[in-house]
Amino acid sequence: MKKMKNQITNAISDFFFEYETPRQVLVRNRRVGVVCRLIQLGVLAYIIGWVFIYEKGYQSTDTAVSSVFTKMKGVGYTNDKGKERVWDVADYVFPPQGDSSFVVMTNYIITEGQSMSKCPELPGKHNCSSNTDCEGGSFKRTGHGQMTGVCVNTTKTCEVLAWCPVENDHIIPDPPLLISAENYTLFIKNSVTFPLFGVTRSNLVEGIDASYISKCLHDPEKAPLCPIFKLGDIVKLSGFNFETIAKVGGAIGIVVDWTCNFDVDVRHCKPKYNFHGLYGNPTETDKARASVGYNFRYAKHYLEDKIQKRTLFKVFGIRIDIIVQSLARKFDIIPTLTAIGSGVGIFGVATVVCDLVLLYLLPKREFYKNMKFKYTDTHIQPDSESLGLDTSVYYTIEAKARQAQGTDKSNDPDSEAGSIETEVSKK
Repeated sequence: MKKMKNQITNAISDFFFEYETPRQVLVRNRRVGVVCRLIQLGVLAYIIGWVFIYEKGYQSTDTAVSSVFTKMKGVGYTNDKGKERVWDVADYVFPPQGDSSFVVMTNYIITEGQSMSKCPELPGKHNCSSNTDCEGGSFKRTGHGQMTGVCVNTTKTCEVLAWCPVENDHIIPDPPLLISAENYTLFIKNSVTFPLFGVTRSNLVEGIDASYISKCLHDPEKAPLCPIFKLGDIVKLSGFNFETIAKVGGAIGIVVDWTCNFDVDVRHCKPKYNFHGLYGNPTETDKARASVGYNFRYAKHYLEDKIQKRTLFKVFGIRIDIIVQSLARKFDIIPTLTAIGSGVGIFGVATVVCDLVLLYLLPKREFYKNMKFKYTDTHIQPDSESLGLDTSVYYTIEAKARQAQGTDKSNDPDSEAGSIETEVSKK
């Protein structure tokens, strides 16, 4: 009972008052040393260069909640077949609410005076030679209405129940009817909020007041913060030719980039505008490709002599998509410590690689194994205890025994890579 009590007391004492540390072996070998330092240098360069400088691992990040408001201005003029017309914002912008995605009409095909009746299809839509070629009550995907089962001899096409006369969109006006749209202007008002940092910014930054807006026009070099853009400049900056894209339409993305560092004054958080063509390639020369440009149809309905009629527009236009891209950063101790901790952990790669070289690749690997690992025999240690020898004295005797057996080769040419044990004085 007393012996067990002493064992428990010793165990508790050892737990609280003893410190364990791993044994280290100093290896003096040029090849292993160079490999170790090169790996450590690479890890250090990765931590400093990539994690801290490039990825800014010492900062926390946040993306913005954004709102965009747009307004077009400008007046267009057309003279189509002797019919003069002036087009304002209410006529050429779809939808008119000032959304972040809208279309500016640049060309159109108009079909006036349509009413619900029976008329022949366009040549090429559904050709026929007799009534049997026109299945009554059926539809054709590219047709304009429901076939009546009658083949019209004058056009050699099937008769359809549709809005007549049917639209003929085979010939697209060239040059574009609204080529004057190049001079329209677009005003963009954008507000962003970074909830994590409690910061709200607008693209109408310091210095962008009513007086400045009334006379400025965006230029990447001279006026990069001006929020008013000329439509022709937007097309040019996206890489397209205005007359080409105005004929059949297209789409352009305006990217408002908010990349901010809140470790400095928030006044330095300012937007950058980039322009990208979304539909089509400005260098593309293949004229036979499918689904070129951007177009849609809309109709204006009215009554004439109590008959419902409509004017159909096929609109070719430039679709503008305003895309807000945001990323804000600010110093935070938690990601900083995380980055440092992971970097320190990666340093262990050098030890693993060097151990592999040391223990498996070098000619004297057996010698290094004996230096790195301490082997004990369970049947020998009790004898040392029975002799009343101190443990340190036992290890000294064991080392001398190994040296006598030729295990520790102090005269080995590569012995400078080994470790030197100092005898502990006997008690």
